[in-house]
Amino acid sequence: MSGHPDGPGLPLVIDTDTAADDCFALLVGLLDPRADLRAITMVAGNVGFDQQVENAFLTLELAGRAGQVPVHRGARQPLVQPWISAEEVHGDGAGGLRRTGDDRPDAEPAQDALVRLAEQHAGELTVVAIGPLTNLALAVRRDPAFASRVRELVVMGGSLNGRGNVTPAAEYNIHVDPEAAQIVLDAGFPSIRFVTWDPLSLQHAVFDAGRIERIRRLGTPLGDFFVRANQASFDFDVAMGVGGSVHCDTLAVLLALDPALAEVERRYDVAVELAGTHTRGATVFDWHAPRGGNATAIERIDGERLFEYVLRLLSR
Repeated sequence: MSGHPDGPGLPLVIDTDTAADDCFALLVGLLDPRADLRAITMVAGNVGFDQQVENAFLTLELAGRAGQVPVHRGARQPLVQPWISAEEVHGDGAGGLRRTGDDRPDAEPAQDALVRLAEQHAGELTVVAIGPLTNLALAVRRDPAFASRVRELVVMGGSLNGRGNVTPAAEYNIHVDPEAAQIVLDAGFPSIRFVTWDPLSLQHAVFDAGRIERIRRLGTPLGDFFVRANQASFDFDVAMGVGGSVHCDTLAVLLALDPALAEVERRYDVAVELAGTHTRGATVFDWHAPRGGNATAIERIDGERLFEYVLRLLSR
């Protein structure tokens, strides 16, 4: 890895609710030479919206990319229901670290930036959505042709087997705005690839205490940032019996750049439960896929390869 490419990389937008693993996912988009990160778009999710924006700018600074990638503010609330915080998981999402610069978000709203970039890079743009899908749904509403112009949408969200992490059935990113998720699934994106919470992330994207210690021993600024920003999530996940912190957002961005990382994937017809008393926000992956499937779920990746990649990224 030699840093941001001199030549063109994959035109990329990361739509994020920046906290902990989202920050590390941004580092992939900012530092991997295969990526040409055109924008960071912010959506209501993990922590307070203004804190998320601060965390995005902090990550830009730490990557040595301050002032080089625009940050666009998007939806501060889901389409229908009130915002649901995950601050009990992430704290402030940055381990108390603060940026030193004073860069400000771009005046263009996130949904407008998404529509514009999809038009400018028609058939080439990849969008990685690692938060709730509100901004994507608003872009679909803004321009019916938006979805068809995006080469690929990678979504971190949902669960293949009905196991949630907020409710018994619902994963956080989908649970926060299930209406938005269904709009995105119905929009006609040429390719949607899901990085699910369970089983994919829980089986292949967990960093246990031994892995965190290897990162700590790097002694680099990025390694120190990772350990500090990750601590709250690590403690929460371990207390929940996961065995370490889960790095599905980082995995999602890496899969956009390196599709071969996926060892097993399968087509599904995917829908979101919008009305269930106990299952609202659950993703239903129909393995029969009678219509040929509207999305692909990645079912297995090389978890050791993911960790070694992160280790190299943070050793810079």
